[in-house]
Amino acid sequence: MLIALAAIALAASGFCREPVKPNILCILVDDLGYGDLSCMGATDLQTPHIDKLAEEGMIFTNFYANSTVCSPSRASLLTGRYPDLVGVPGVIRQVEEDSWGYLDPSALLIPLELKKAGYHTAIIGKWHLGFEPPNTPNERGFDFFKGFLGDMMDDYWTHLRGGLNWMRENEKEIDPEGHATDLFTEWTVEYLQKRKDLKQPFFLYLAFNAPHFPIQPPVKYLERVQLREKGISEKRAKNVAFIEHLDEAIGKVMKNLQSSGLAENTLVVFVSDNGGALRFAQSNGSLRGGKQDMYEGGIRVPAIVTWPGKVKPGTSFDGNVMLMDLFPTFCELAGVNPDHNIDAASILPILLGEQEDMAERTLFWVRREGFTYGGKAYYAARRGEYKMLQNTPFDPLEYFNLNLDPLEQQGLDPEYSEDFTRLSKELQEHIRLSGKIPWQKPLSKQKLK
Repeated sequence: MLIALAAIALAASGFCREPVKPNILCILVDDLGYGDLSCMGATDLQTPHIDKLAEEGMIFTNFYANSTVCSPSRASLLTGRYPDLVGVPGVIRQVEEDSWGYLDPSALLIPLELKKAGYHTAIIGKWHLGFEPPNTPNERGFDFFKGFLGDMMDDYWTHLRGGLNWMRENEKEIDPEGHATDLFTEWTVEYLQKRKDLKQPFFLYLAFNAPHFPIQPPVKYLERVQLREKGISEKRAKNVAFIEHLDEAIGKVMKNLQSSGLAENTLVVFVSDNGGALRFAQSNGSLRGGKQDMYEGGIRVPAIVTWPGKVKPGTSFDGNVMLMDLFPTFCELAGVNPDHNIDAASILPILLGEQEDMAERTLFWVRREGFTYGGKAYYAARRGEYKMLQNTPFDPLEYFNLNLDPLEQQGLDPEYSEDFTRLSKELQEHIRLSGKIPWQKPLSKQKLK
């Protein structure tokens, strides 16, 4: 009797309740270079809010996007798979003749996994994985979508692409006024306000278009940079102002997360989808190359994770991590064990300080493209310190030891290298397997007649 009464008392006091599952906020920015944060060494721009995330959490110094461009990286983040294994080896575009991917309808996305654990799932911002059923956010598992279905915007104020409006709230077309970065921030704050008094955990995927070109900072940000940074070029000043505007937007999101009481139980990820575009004066620090390149500047990206009381502040991790690794990390965080094949590995033990390194594995990158690439694909592969790559489908393979040559200046002779032979065979097998996955929209029955 006494034991039963004690159990009732414990239950009433909350000791027998299941632990509250953490919220997950994944912030993905577009084309942010490895060297374009002040916490990553930039001296001509100021990103105090993102820097604060770095101070409060863990920086990943060897974090890789899954591709040199947008759609493939997003496909990997949301599926935990290499992009060409889910039908997205290149950029998905609204013009079918210039679209180089089609998200596999059978691929399972992270919102579906997290919903098994009771999560509310939302995406605010850029989708870029399809324009019509079955590849819209709501049909792929998100409970709520407010943002941009397409790829890049031709203008951050009109939000059009090729004269078409891809702004949506769930399935409804909307035509909001304002700079896209400000709109996505405003909608995020609204979402957090609605969630703050609810017990249900949430997964919010906040995908900014910025700082992807066209480089369009609000005027006051540009004037501030030009006044502060004497002698800066106009092109660089615009990019700096654009990033500082983005940083302020992230600051507003984090401030609201704090004031709403959600911050203590929210894991926050900040990461970019590929390297910065050099022709727009974006910086990848000392790394070679930029967006579209398989050199480090095209695929290594800034990445930060915070989780109060769980991730030790001011720490860093230098092991090789990929964007797709967020999928199993979020699943493990939510207590979900995917029962289908994925290519990624959870970094939760790293975040919690329970593991000091990642198991050695071979990593692959792919991009298929039209334009001057002729619709062909080009690849990179890395295992340990060794990396092989092409920068276009027409270039010869290059081979580097990144431990000895992190800036990829001195190519190695692969002729007698066992490591090169191994990488080549593994990449060949990856290409063979990816050849089984369609990456074009299926022909309609009408077209087949």
